[in-house]
Amino acid sequence: MGGMTRLEVTVEKVLVSSCLLGQAVRYDGGHNLMESELVQTWLEQGRIVAICPECAGGLPTPRPPAERVGQRILTAQGEDVTHAFSLGADLALKLAQQEGIKVAILKARSPSCGNKQIYDGHFAKQLIAGQGLTAEKLSAAGITVFNEFELSAAAAWVAELEQS
Repeated sequence: MGGMTRLEVTVEKVLVSSCLLGQAVRYDGGHNLMESELVQTWLEQGRIVAICPECAGGLPTPRPPAERVGQRILTAQGEDVTHAFSLGADLALKLAQQEGIKVAILKARSPSCGNKQIYDGHFAKQLIAGQGLTAEKLSAAGITVFNEFELSAAAAWVAELEQS
C-alpha cells in the first residue's frame, strides 16, 4: 500500500502596525502607508494581521502626541497614558500568540511600536536608543520585531522560518 507524502509548507503570519497598511490611526489622524509589493503580496495571501496598539488600548484618533519616558508614556501636556499603551501592548501580544505569529513589522520610532529608536520624551524630535512598549513586550515574548525600513530583513526572516 503506497501512501502519498505531502510536503507541509508553513505559511507564517506577520503582525503589522495598522498605520503602515494605510489605516488612519496615527495620533494626528493620518497614516504611514508602506508602498511595497511584498506587503501587497502578503495581504493577498492573508498573512498579515493588523493592529494599532494605541487604538486597541482605547485611545482615540486623533489624540495628543505621546512619548516614552522610562516606563511611562506621557503626552506633551503631561497626561500619563501608560495604561492605554500597556493595555494595547498586551492585546497585541495576545493577538500574536493566538495567531502563532513570530514576526512583526511595526512603526519605527513610535512610543508603542518603535523597535530600535524612540523619541526621548522631551517632544523635541530627538531620538534615543530604545523600544516602544508594544515592541518591547513582543520582543520579550520571542517575537522578532522589524520596522517599515527593514522589510527585506523581515522577508528574509519569514522565509527562513518557513524553511525550518
